[in-house]
Parts: sequence; C-alpha cells; structure tokens
Amino acid sequence: MDRLIGRDPEEEAVHRALEGYYRAGKPPWDTGVTPPELVALVEGPGAPPAGRALELGCGTGTNAVYLARHGWEVAAVDLIDHAVDRARKKAAEAGVAVRLLHGDATRLDELDVPGPFDLFFDLSCYCGIPLHRRDAYAAGLTRRAAPGARLLMFGYGPEPLGGPTTEITSWAAGVTADELHARFAGWELLDVTPGTNAVPTFWFTLRRDA
Repeated sequence: MDRLIGRDPEEEAVHRALEGYYRAGKPPWDTGVTPPELVALVEGPGAPPAGRALELGCGTGTNAVYLARHGWEVAAVDLIDHAVDRARKKAAEAGVAVRLLHGDATRLDELDVPGPFDLFFDLSCYCGIPLHRRDAYAAGLTRRAAPGARLLMFGYGPEPLGGPTTEITSWAAGVTADELHARFAGWELLDVTPGTNAVPTFWFTLRRDA
C-alpha cells in the first residue's frame, strides 16, 4: 500500500479521487496554462526578486517550470505519483531544474523542503485538503516562510455536496477568507479576488509577517 494512504477514510478518499482524475487525464485544475495571477506576481509591477519558491500540489509541473524559467529556485510537491512523473518529464523537456517531490503538502516535515521560501504557490491544493489536516498545512508553510514571504492561493469557495467537484465532504467546504485568517497565524491576508469560474472561486494573497 502507498505510504500516503491509510491515514483515515477522508484522506484515502481524497487520494483516490485525485488519482482518478489523473488516470482519466482530466484534472480540472491542471490546464497546462500558467494563470495570469501568477504571471502578474512574477512579472508585473512591484514583482519581487526571484528567490526560492515552493509549489503545493504542483500537478504536471506547468507552474513550477514557469517559475524556474523566470529565475526562481523551485521545489514542488504533489500527492499523486503520476502527476510528479509527468512534471519531471516536463521540466526535463524545458531544460530547467525543479526539485519535484512525491508527498503530502500537509506533512512537509517528511520531505526534503526545509526552506526558507520567499514564495508559495497553491493552485487548488489547500481547498482539496481534508479539514482536519489544514492546520498542519498552514503550520508547515509558516515554519518554512522567510520574513515577508508571499502565498498566492487559488481555491474553490463553499459548494453544496453532490456537484462534480464536491463528492468529498471537505471539498464541499471549499476555502474562505475567514478560514485563512483563523488558520494562518502570523500572516496578513492582503487580497481576495474572485475568480472567473462558473462556480465560486477566489485568489488569495497572504504575506508572512516580517
């Protein structure tokens, strides 16, 4: 049995669902296109100097490769081994160095990602994490955040159970600004921008206290 399974029923259900998306070749969050919100942060006015970045839930590596191409030293983590394998191939084809790790974003202490990091990027990872593991996710990032580090997170808002993306209880809970305020002690929520999806989505920008 995969060492990442066997935690509890909710975690196992999440793992199976994510793996199913990748096996079907249709993960809705993995479009192969770097979102303009990340491009604006990296290349727009007031962009920070390239430093060290950690991507949580990197999928097939589109955004990790993008960051590496723009001078960032990148580590990236995903729970699904098929996704990590594809990300390694993508990075090799792009000729960039990305440290790609198969593992759990809520258990970073089990992985070789000591930090500190200047940027964290999360495209639909946190909102898919079981509620009882979200404090561990926040604590893991906080321990690895350089003073002033940014976290750019995309997440689904709360939705009724039974939709195409809410077959798991914690997925229906989504993520809200109030939750991030409560869980990310020592961070400031700088911005909340609604996404353009048919269902409620948001881009959250947080900054670690200096």
